[in-house]
Amino acid sequence: MILFAATADGVARLDVDDRTCEVTAALEAASASCVARAGDDVYAGSRGGGVFRSADAGSTWQPLEFPQPDVFSVAVSPADGSVYAGCEPSMLFVSRDGGGSWAELDGLRAIPSAPTWSFPPRPWTSHVRWIAPSPHEAGLLLVGIELGGVMRSEDGGASWSDHRPGAQRDCHALAWHPASPGRAYEAGGGGAAWSDDGGSTWRAADAGRDRHYTWALAVDPEDPDRWWVSASPGPFQAHGRGSAEALVYRWEGTGPWQALAGGLPAPLDAMPYALAVADGSLYAGLADGRLYASSDRGDSWRRLEVRGDPLPTVLALA
Repeated sequence: MILFAATADGVARLDVDDRTCEVTAALEAASASCVARAGDDVYAGSRGGGVFRSADAGSTWQPLEFPQPDVFSVAVSPADGSVYAGCEPSMLFVSRDGGGSWAELDGLRAIPSAPTWSFPPRPWTSHVRWIAPSPHEAGLLLVGIELGGVMRSEDGGASWSDHRPGAQRDCHALAWHPASPGRAYEAGGGGAAWSDDGGSTWRAADAGRDRHYTWALAVDPEDPDRWWVSASPGPFQAHGRGSAEALVYRWEGTGPWQALAGGLPAPLDAMPYALAVADGSLYAGLADGRLYASSDRGDSWRRLEVRGDPLPTVLALA
């Protein structure tokens, strides 16, 4: 099974089996912060280098002619194949031809709350942290601004609704359920939330967690009522030099959250920056490059033996 990881230094291809992970540095010399995949097409966003694309599952890469240097999020629409990229300062671009040409969806910057968006470590700016195109409707799009909120478009990004009621304003991750239209999920700096009306309104999902700075997010493709988040007591623990004091949690049915510790150190000293579900397994990628896998929805975990090229950190998985 193949995954791709954004590693800050670039993008790594991960060939994963039951116990091991063979790492191949697929894209080097690019400060990759995000990665998205659609079949053999892989897109990576970097800080300082724009967007890169591989059309052969990571074997070769090319830089794309992208209008901005600092890219924080990339996504490929499962509905129509459009490629989206979000930047700092907060701007959103779309390509309808696989990255050959880009157009800004400048309606995002016309949202009434846009002048108030501000990222605390760099309060003069903000960025598009996450882009979530609906797998069910080509025009339906959610965008998370760090820090500004969750914005929603029904026309492919031409026009936007401002921050959605009940959603977290400090948005870190968004997801749709692949088989349950209307179901969406958020992990944010003040907790987690979910929607059952296509992202129009949101409900808090915080019961059972004693850590409210949530970051990574994954959903069970077979059950819209089962999803996972990683959480830390706060941003200084999550991103600082000391212990992250982090846990991975699972929500089932109507909750509450359950901390998962079978095979995972509890708490984790390195932040789980990435959660992903692939081929029936759940994966957690940590800030220090460790990888864990679970084949029973998080009840038990095994640390994967990392071989091959270095894996300094895992910022995102696709």
